[in-house]
Amino acid sequence: MRSRFLLASLLAALVLPLTAQSASSNAVVVLNSRDATVTLLDQQSYKEISTFPIGKEPHHLMATPDNKSLIVANAVGDELVFLDPKTGQIQRRIKDVADPYQIGFSPDQKWFVSNSLRLDRVDIYRYDGTNLKLDSRVPLPKLPSHMAFDAASTTVFITQQGSDQVSAIDLATHKVKWTLPVGKLPAGIVMTPDDKYLLVGIMGADYVEVIDWRAQKTIKRVKAGVGTHNFRALGDKRHVFVSNRTSNEINIFDQQKLEMVGSIPVPGGPDCMEVSEDGKTLWATLRWIKKVAVVDIPSRKVIKLIPVGRSPHGVYFANRAGDK
Repeated sequence: MRSRFLLASLLAALVLPLTAQSASSNAVVVLNSRDATVTLLDQQSYKEISTFPIGKEPHHLMATPDNKSLIVANAVGDELVFLDPKTGQIQRRIKDVADPYQIGFSPDQKWFVSNSLRLDRVDIYRYDGTNLKLDSRVPLPKLPSHMAFDAASTTVFITQQGSDQVSAIDLATHKVKWTLPVGKLPAGIVMTPDDKYLLVGIMGADYVEVIDWRAQKTIKRVKAGVGTHNFRALGDKRHVFVSNRTSNEINIFDQQKLEMVGSIPVPGGPDCMEVSEDGKTLWATLRWIKKVAVVDIPSRKVIKLIPVGRSPHGVYFANRAGDK
């Protein structure tokens, strides 16, 4: 009898870790900016795995180049928190990183860039694959928000919500090369897969501004929804999703034709987005209603609304589509 009990206990000890690992292997990481927490969701069941404190105002997040960590930028907490990208468990913290609102690695992995929205500057760090070392601080008036890089890692492009501009910073010299006026409250910015154009979400209006960054001029304004905000690629190197926080919709933008080819109604102020590896599902944080939307891409319909914390912003999962 005792041997049977020991055997059952041993089996339980083996099964429980496997079950826990399975439940969190495809964890969806959601940043609740106003609650200073992270919510982990199960990608299959849509149920909450856990919610835990992370630090003040976590807004954006991104994986390290080796995909071994997921970095959460705590803007008001002045720190970076590294999570396991699959389980969401905390690995380590780097403190005294001033106001990391939006973050990004250059494609050559030499530079880590942090936009300090409330401090009106861009901080540029050297990156050796593990550690960050502050190299330069570049003042940018006003409210540097999102960023994009060219493929050759020569330049980082920064939107400035407070001055309605996009600036180009030379990554070799850390000097501002040029500044271009754009529409009101520019937010999200991405580079097209062919490295020819920058797409800028004009949050104070209802369009995507298309910039020929080599010629330093706007070539087109493409109608979107009101409160055009952020971008997430489908992963097919052609289409990108565009969130519109005010009109409650997500557009589909063709990066070859430079035009909109579809729209998906999504309630509650859609903001940041994530796309499944198979390109069939889009997840979007809903800033105004404390939820995350799950969208079936083929049918272009919301199939699930999942409660999370206040003002959900960044969202990520490891089994994701590519960034182009």
